[in-house]
Amino acid sequence: MIEHSLSLCYRNKLILAPMVRVGTLPMRLLALDYGADIVYCEELIDLKMLQCKRVVNEVLSTVDFVAPDDRVVFRTCEREQSRVVFQMGTSDAERALAVARLVENDVAGIDVNMGCPKEYSTKILSTLVKGTRRPVTCKIRILPSLEDTLSLVKRIERTGIAAVTVHGRKREERPQHPVSCEAIRAIAEALSIPVIANGGSHDHIQKYLDIEDFRQATAASSVMVARAAMWNPSIFLKEGLRPLEEVMQKYIRYAIQYENHYTNTKYCLCQMLREQLESPQGRLLHAAQSSQEICEAFGLGAFYEEMTRELNARRAELLARTPEAAAEPAEDTSGVIKMAVKFDRRAYSPQITPKMCLLEWCRKEKLAQPVYDTVQRPLDRLFCSVVTVAEQKYQSTLWDKSKKLAEQAAAIVCLRSRGLPEGRLGEESPSWHKRKREAIDQDPEGSRNQEHTVPGELCKKLFVALGSGEESRLGGW
Repeated sequence: MIEHSLSLCYRNKLILAPMVRVGTLPMRLLALDYGADIVYCEELIDLKMLQCKRVVNEVLSTVDFVAPDDRVVFRTCEREQSRVVFQMGTSDAERALAVARLVENDVAGIDVNMGCPKEYSTKILSTLVKGTRRPVTCKIRILPSLEDTLSLVKRIERTGIAAVTVHGRKREERPQHPVSCEAIRAIAEALSIPVIANGGSHDHIQKYLDIEDFRQATAASSVMVARAAMWNPSIFLKEGLRPLEEVMQKYIRYAIQYENHYTNTKYCLCQMLREQLESPQGRLLHAAQSSQEICEAFGLGAFYEEMTRELNARRAELLARTPEAAAEPAEDTSGVIKMAVKFDRRAYSPQITPKMCLLEWCRKEKLAQPVYDTVQRPLDRLFCSVVTVAEQKYQSTLWDKSKKLAEQAAAIVCLRSRGLPEGRLGEESPSWHKRKREAIDQDPEGSRNQEHTVPGELCKKLFVALGSGEESRLGGW
């Protein structure tokens, strides 16, 4: 992504607040579509971010910050680059600066969550202001006394930050407590930097025009909206709220396009449905156990199939390139094909594992069964496995916390390098899904012991289904 100058302005802006589990990429893009000027990601803890590696995701056209267990902790794209603010939770200035430098080329601003300010908080802000090229802001709650609050914000202002967000409630107060517009106004009148008012969703903000009323009541430069935007992101639209069905469908499309994990998608949709969770559609959403089932609940089954084909086509195109260009598994000097993958249980069918798929394929091809050679590293007691199939060795370069997980990862490397299905949820056709459920009904113990109680014929049916015209998913990049 191209770098941009330090130009983010916090005056006269409509802002999506940082919300845990809500402020992921699909919601941020949706808020921008409906008129938000600035969007904050959910608060991310510095220690977690410092474990992440920055990865350019060519399939999704995103930049991903990926944890050692292959979870995407923060995902962003060029569309939001000039308007997304990265909020971190931190208690250490040096760690905070390390995180800021990790993400600064991919975001427009850096924010520190100071909901409960400590003595070291201003030191963190000063360090960030001096050490990063992005504007630095912070978010606070008011203190028990107005005098202490004003003293705090004046110290914060002297650090050189670009703006301060004030949630007009005390630390112990909840949304049902009234927001103190008077306290925010006093802060805004005492400071020369922009003050962003927050906390008005419960009492003040139900529609677009209410946002301006809240701004005037607090004399703030800008308004940050949290729960009102979570319930319906079209709150930012001048023309008024859009029908919730339309908003949710648009959100789902972004979630599928950017491979948002289905549990997060489901959570955000539940927040939008609220009192409609007991409706027929709400019950379908509650029962959904995959992105495909969520799409089907909202009449987007065809869109899911189309987007899945498109993403698989992009992966196939990348795999067709040279190993250097596509980061595909390449044979090293020791003759072992390696790839950086881990086995994430959530991405696979509960009854079918990569090891089972690999074993069934070897039987189908009349090859000797896979042989796993697993070692444990004394330093941290992590495991790594090498699987041998048809005299070729395969290995994941990532170490795992158990022998079983390491072997599953090695099996994934073998299957992906050969272009074979591995049992991921996205590989299952409706007919395969039906057969799998029938098998579970016949063998209720199957889900307890995946590798020993599920018949090998199930894996064979998966290969037959995917080998007869259906595209296999080459996910995991």
